[in-house]
Amino acid sequence: MAKLADFQIKAIAKLTESMNDEKKEVVLKSPTGSGKTIIITHFMDEYGKGHFNNVFVWLTPGKGNLEEQSKAKMDAYIHNSSTKLLSDVMTYGFKENDACFINWEKLTKKGNTALKESERTNFLEHIERAHREGLEFTIIIDESHQNDTVRASDLIELFKPKKIIRTSATPKNYTNATLIEVSESDVIAEGLIKKMLIINENFGGNLEIESPVNFLLDKALDKLDELKSGFAERKAIINPLMVVQLPNNSDALLDEIERYLATKHITYENGLLAVWLSDKKQNLEEIEELNAKPTIVIIKQAIATGWDCPRAHILVKLRENTRETFEIQTIGRIRRMPEVKHYENDLLDSCYLYTFDERFTEGVKLHLGKGALDAAKLFLKNELRNITLITEHKTGVGAPRDASLSLKTMENYFKDEYELTKKTTHNKNKMEAKGYKFSENIIKQTFTGQVHTLTVEEFENLEKINLVEPLNTHRHGREYHNRVSTLGVQLSLPYEQMNTIIRRLFDKNVEYKNKLLNLETKEVYAFVINNFYRLKEDFRSAMSGVNIQVALDLKDITEREITIPKEFLFTFDGNNRVQREYESSVYKGYLSSAEIRSDSEKTFEKYCNDSKEVEWVYRNGDKGNDYLSIVYQDNFGKQKSFYPDYILSKNGEIWIVETKGGFSRSGSSEDIDRYSPKKFEVLKRYLTKHNLKGGFVRKDKSNNELFICTENYKDDIKDECWTILSEIL
Repeated sequence: MAKLADFQIKAIAKLTESMNDEKKEVVLKSPTGSGKTIIITHFMDEYGKGHFNNVFVWLTPGKGNLEEQSKAKMDAYIHNSSTKLLSDVMTYGFKENDACFINWEKLTKKGNTALKESERTNFLEHIERAHREGLEFTIIIDESHQNDTVRASDLIELFKPKKIIRTSATPKNYTNATLIEVSESDVIAEGLIKKMLIINENFGGNLEIESPVNFLLDKALDKLDELKSGFAERKAIINPLMVVQLPNNSDALLDEIERYLATKHITYENGLLAVWLSDKKQNLEEIEELNAKPTIVIIKQAIATGWDCPRAHILVKLRENTRETFEIQTIGRIRRMPEVKHYENDLLDSCYLYTFDERFTEGVKLHLGKGALDAAKLFLKNELRNITLITEHKTGVGAPRDASLSLKTMENYFKDEYELTKKTTHNKNKMEAKGYKFSENIIKQTFTGQVHTLTVEEFENLEKINLVEPLNTHRHGREYHNRVSTLGVQLSLPYEQMNTIIRRLFDKNVEYKNKLLNLETKEVYAFVINNFYRLKEDFRSAMSGVNIQVALDLKDITEREITIPKEFLFTFDGNNRVQREYESSVYKGYLSSAEIRSDSEKTFEKYCNDSKEVEWVYRNGDKGNDYLSIVYQDNFGKQKSFYPDYILSKNGEIWIVETKGGFSRSGSSEDIDRYSPKKFEVLKRYLTKHNLKGGFVRKDKSNNELFICTENYKDDIKDECWTILSEIL
């Protein structure tokens, strides 16, 4: 039996204790590299020794044959354990003290055979037989964040489990569950994972580079050589591994990397290079071994769940043109210590990330933010299950695109927003003063520094670096094309039309009488790439802010009757000292600590609950066919869906209410939705058509009152269109 770390022993003890508490669910939150499998298998063994009639069913995600890996680990850790795979269960059924490792997808995916009637006893009958024999199931859900689906929930219910244990490094939080959390610092202290993640080491303040790919690979290869020397000095038989992560849809980039590494004599043929892609796999045999030959492995956006390669020290994440979320789990793959101990050497006790992905910190914050809330599944009250509403859906076909209208709209917006004239030199100065970058080079930002723990605070303290790359029309032509295409998608314009608009507005070599800038063609490339996110924001404002109304023909809208969903996943702040149940909610168990909610929403929900005239209130969803949506169009004729925040009943009348950001104490608007005026008009149209009541509600922080607007919308709390809510609702 493997020697257990102190934190693992404590986690096993807490799991054992949790089996006797009143809560049905247990959440084991433990960082990648902490040995979740070791913890769970030893817990299963310990618990089985002193309890009769128990069966453990370990459910794993569908990728990577993780159920077989987990079974093999338990067989290695716990001698004479009674482990089974699904095929064994189908043959022999469930027996006392069994540990059954089953792949979710073999049971939940459409078309599976395990649950179909056949000549042999099917899976459901095996469960029912176990129940008749007095066996009780404990369900363990591995990597639980990947399998939170209705079909998976239905599968769990078949077992009628006495306990459900969910494990993950990044679990969704569950209400009314016992949380057992292994701290990252404890895992580091035991030497299981590396002390520090170092990002873009020694990049300096400003960089001038010819090739981003070659630059990153060179930096990482230099670090790889340092690590090899460090291990050689310690006489440790460890060959450190570099993981190169490609973005999706990057076949050309793969070829570029392979060619460049070949110049360094790192190839598939000599065994130093490995690849793990869905359609290409080479040199992966025993790659996890500490002295395996490959020094670099190429992967794509996500490494297979459960991949365990402790010799991986370096991650090179290559930048993509599309915005893909930076997965923090990927960092976990380079954090394990190869010999499960620290060397008290900063070089060897650290892992290294090299990337020009200027948005990776946003991905980290997004991921860490998801873990901040508790969650519970709530159910609709029986007496409200027959309430019906009419929802609108987009036809998928907007008004015909008029490129000349788009051009004129964007031209007018830029003139108004930046006070532009016919003098292009003046215009350049105006736009530059407000943040636009003008350069013949490609200028981007990345970050450098080090983080000890994966927290938002540490990532926010990283130092920014400007990257200056000479424009190469061949290499950057593809990026320019991608950026223009993305901007075009936003406006529902094909690439050719979007490119024409940009060239007419900004390129001196394309004729247009109302030109805003007078840039050379190469400068236009750099202008679009360097200012892509700024352009995107301005185009969004042009779509919503210009007073060009496109009439929406109601025959382009499809309508459907819906009811309030019978269940939904309710998120709330479990640490809030006030956990008052709102009786006015259509859902039983809806709490005052509901999150994520704006200040206006929180105040409105409390108002409804305190009101004697509001019979019920429903918080509408913000995406999907099951919720109330109203269709409207932007200034370029593109159809959009508006999901009002609340539907409620007052004295038997249905009201539809949209809450917006409030007004500050000084009276300034805190509404960040550019489309509010359009949404207000379309809500009025919907209410009139269906003979309902409603409006926009906002909070005035100068007096802490809610105000409602029902007729003419103005973004000014002093306007008479705003009335104190209590006088109307």
